[in-house]
Amino acid sequence: MNFNKAIIVGNMTRDPELKQTSGGQSVVSFGVATNSFFSDKSGERQQRTEFHNVVAWGRQAEVISQYSRKGSLILIEGRLQTRTWQDNQGQNRRTTEIVCERVQLGPRGGEGGGQDFPKEESQDASSSGSQVPDIDIDEDEIKAEDVPF
Repeated sequence: MNFNKAIIVGNMTRDPELKQTSGGQSVVSFGVATNSFFSDKSGERQQRTEFHNVVAWGRQAEVISQYSRKGSLILIEGRLQTRTWQDNQGQNRRTTEIVCERVQLGPRGGEGGGQDFPKEESQDASSSGSQVPDIDIDEDEIKAEDVPF
């Protein structure tokens, strides 16, 4: 049995770039940063940030482009895909990205907190206040017998 699933929650690292294929289908690409926290050998709290490239198609691409921007909190559920191509210099290039199958947009900044307005009418990105909350789990708290599988 094979299984290819990625689920991330993080903040968008750049504004979504909406494009149309030659066949007229919408596609959007953007980056998402996720953070993890841990204690090093000396007990100091450390943070590690991972950056993910994400691609969404069709109506999801249009919605993400309209209602999200750099800094927005977003949940992506999808699959990993690796593409290869040749650049302008003839060099083979390769990238791994998450192909979005489901998306949930995080809360918007401002009064209502809802997502009922396009980004053109929204407030400045710095006032959005959308951040992934820190969840602290000590490694000592997780025991093998507590894992349900």
